[in-house]
Amino acid sequence: MRVAIGADHAGVALKEQVKQVLTSRGVAFDDLGTLTTESVDYPDFAEAVARKVASGEYDRGILTCGSGIGMAIAANKIPGIRAASISDEEGARLSREHNDINVLSLGERTGNADTARRIVEIFLDTPFAGGRHQRRVDKINALDHKS
Repeated sequence: MRVAIGADHAGVALKEQVKQVLTSRGVAFDDLGTLTTESVDYPDFAEAVARKVASGEYDRGILTCGSGIGMAIAANKIPGIRAASISDEEGARLSREHNDINVLSLGERTGNADTARRIVEIFLDTPFAGGRHQRRVDKINALDHKS
């Protein structure tokens, strides 16, 4: 599995924790920035990660910002992306099993490091259940092509 990661200035510290989880699990990743706490615009980094995932260059993406919300909204503008802002373990499991999310968004200001670490692990480990959920994901994907 290859993972693209990105953050804005409010998510840099959490992104570093995500990198530790990925490294400890032997998951290949690339950090698309930002690298400092100097103010930047989160849509730029959400787009960079989302485009890499949508192109197939990376299997999944992880974004961090202050709340996780803005990054998820921006990433979802890219066709082929199913991003969600997740703040608890059950949401992480269900978003993978039922919605097959391919981009996880986390908020540095909305949780703690242990929960974030566990959410990342669940995001990486939980397979899509398919079955009745496949029909619904297909409908979500079809929305990318409607005007």
